[in-house]
Amino acid sequence: MTEISVDAIYVPSEDVVAREIEGELIIVPLVAGIGDLEDELYTLNETGKAIWDRLDGVTSLRALAAALAEEYEASPGEIEEDVCGLVEELLRRRMLVEASGV
Repeated sequence: MTEISVDAIYVPSEDVVAREIEGELIIVPLVAGIGDLEDELYTLNETGKAIWDRLDGVTSLRALAAALAEEYEASPGEIEEDVCGLVEELLRRRMLVEASGV
């Protein structure tokens, strides 16, 4: 898998739908082969949801992490690591795609 760049821009795949249920974000694949075979649903906690909500196809991961670091009063480097980790996982599961020419 290619390493992601903090200057890259990502957006949720058109092959998934996300719904908030009891404070958690549930990502549901709309096509076969997305997610894990044992667990087709993917759940994000409040932090994951904050990241997901900002994956708008316009904002780079660097800018997204900076906004979250300010909002949560945390170290930008630490937040950037967390953002990249989640984005890598969601890319691996094909729940995100890199925005091209958006």
